[in-house]
Amino acid sequence: MTDTLTPGYLRLHQTGELRARAEKAWSNLEQCRGCAWLCHVNRLEDATGICGNGRRAKVSSCFPHFGEEDCLRGFAGSGTIFFAHCNLRCQFCQNYDVSQLGEGQEVAPETLATMMLNLQQQGCHNINFVSPSHVVPQILIALLLAAEAGLRLPLVYNTGGYDSMHTLRLLDGIIDIYMPDMKYADPDMALRYSKISDYPAVNQAAVREMHRQVSDLVLDERGIARQGLLVRHLVLPNQLAGTAEIAHFLAKEISGNTYINVMDQYRPAYCANRYPKLNRPTTRNEYRQSVKQVRTAGLHRLDQR
Repeated sequence: MTDTLTPGYLRLHQTGELRARAEKAWSNLEQCRGCAWLCHVNRLEDATGICGNGRRAKVSSCFPHFGEEDCLRGFAGSGTIFFAHCNLRCQFCQNYDVSQLGEGQEVAPETLATMMLNLQQQGCHNINFVSPSHVVPQILIALLLAAEAGLRLPLVYNTGGYDSMHTLRLLDGIIDIYMPDMKYADPDMALRYSKISDYPAVNQAAVREMHRQVSDLVLDERGIARQGLLVRHLVLPNQLAGTAEIAHFLAKEISGNTYINVMDQYRPAYCANRYPKLNRPTTRNEYRQSVKQVRTAGLHRLDQR
């Protein structure tokens, strides 16, 4: 376990490694393999692949968020930066205007760095990158500028979970808290509802790598997350997400101490009305059953909301 009091990117910045990682990530945009789609388009020339994002990151909002997990929001909020576009096509996305329609403003690295520093100045406990998988190079260039200007907060990588191993290895020692979704256990469900059949395999490999880098979630004396893995799992109606299988994977192949947020917030949105099994909220009984499945698998660090 590394020192949880000093964010890893500051140590890498001191040695010059952060700059090297940022430059490597940026050069990779020429044949983009930033996420697991491996589109290989030249985003340096503003070409777009599956994610729909070109050369510059696009931000939809930036503010202290008090709706995140208790260990992230604390008493001063999680400093969230929401990126527009997404590398998934979830047919029930509640934020489809941002993820699918791409609503937001393109930002230069200097502007993104200033956003991080402003969130720190407002007292936030961390910098929370929401939907970052397709803009990691842009984040790292901005992070280099922010670190040079005094950023010192832990970084949260808040991802849909379809991340390339190449990018995750570039992030090793930079990200303090990984917070991936685990959306599906069944590739058929992933294909039908998020248009990507290899999601479970890619997702599980990504979670393994994230845990290898940061281990189990560590909280400070105030109960604020400092380092580690925090998994989010949205309970879908009709057991479509495969909660039992995901919980078993985490307990047996990752760690029985995995911190998991079992989320009870599904409601039909976006294109969900086209899919009969998705076209209703989850019931209280379905949610209770999912929580029981998680506990039965051996996981005990649950955030229920």
